[in-house]
Amino acid sequence: MKLLLLLALLSGGEGVSGSSVAGRVGGNVTLSCGYNMRKHKPLSVCWNRGDIPYSQCNNELIATDGLSVREDSRRSSRYQLLGQLDRGDVSLTILNVTESDAGRYGCRVHIPGMFNDEKHHFDLTVDSDPQTTTSVTSETSTLQTTDTHTAGHMNATETILTSSFSSVIRQQESSSVTVALVCVMFGLIVLVTAGGVVVLVRKWMRLHKVRQQQLNSSIQFSSTLQLQSRDSAVENIYQIEEGVARGVYEYCP
Repeated sequence: MKLLLLLALLSGGEGVSGSSVAGRVGGNVTLSCGYNMRKHKPLSVCWNRGDIPYSQCNNELIATDGLSVREDSRRSSRYQLLGQLDRGDVSLTILNVTESDAGRYGCRVHIPGMFNDEKHHFDLTVDSDPQTTTSVTSETSTLQTTDTHTAGHMNATETILTSSFSSVIRQQESSSVTVALVCVMFGLIVLVTAGGVVVLVRKWMRLHKVRQQQLNSSIQFSSTLQLQSRDSAVENIYQIEEGVARGVYEYCP
């Protein structure tokens, strides 16, 4: 009796919650479970089939070591933890539900400290006889959605292709204009350079002609001076010779 009372006290020290969830054969169902990541660091979690025992999970389906799933704990590939583990979402998703999946499930969050673990129980019911009308309606809706999505995807693809083609044409036109401008600029530069060369050549020829004229004038002037000097010298010689001759003749008695 005391042992039962102690066990009751121990189980009462842990947070326990429960809820009911409905699923359908062939579909997927999610059992929501999580903890406050801001309050706690990444915690270990285990999912149990049936009531959660006083410690750990005695009928474990899948478990985590904090931020990743322990693959050695996964009983079946139909059990998935698709939530964001780094945000404390450890919800269990059961794929391709069968009638045998109905029953109780438990999520145990291991919180450090004595009797601090959180326990969450879920009672899953499975509908084994889905309505045909619902299935037909669902299939029709799915087909319509698929057709709409396909049409929208095709329209979006056509729009993207048209935009890409227009962009290519614009780029080609821009490139052509750029090439034309470059050619015009190059032609102008060539013309300006050729004009400058012509002007420089003409100036050089003029300077050369002026210098040649000046040189010729200097040569002519020098020649004239030399001729004049020679004429003066000859006249002086004649005068000297004439004077000498006269002196000689006058001396004779």
